[in-house]
Amino acid sequence: MGLEKVVGVLRDNLTVRRVYGEPVEKDGVVIVPAANVVGGGGGGHGTEQGKEGEGGGFVLAARPVGAYVLKGGDVRWVPAVDVTFLGAVFAVMVATIHRARRRRSR
Repeated sequence: MGLEKVVGVLRDNLTVRRVYGEPVEKDGVVIVPAANVVGGGGGGHGTEQGKEGEGGGFVLAARPVGAYVLKGGDVRWVPAVDVTFLGAVFAVMVATIHRARRRRSR
């Protein structure tokens, strides 16, 4: 994939549509999902032993963070709960406390 094509794909993918999803309406309630989106990329062009080349790449990562809920003229933010992340944080805390107690008892 050439550098110009990589830049074009990157430009097409880094839009506000990656952060805010399409609104969903049901029974007078509108929900607008939101995500945290991170992206980056790079590319280059060079010559070696009389041969030219170019290339590049990028990464795009997104995770849901919540949604705006519109109902009866009121807007409220409802955060997404990442149970896996909370479980990992809890496990690290338990391991750290356990390790600290073992060191004290020596």
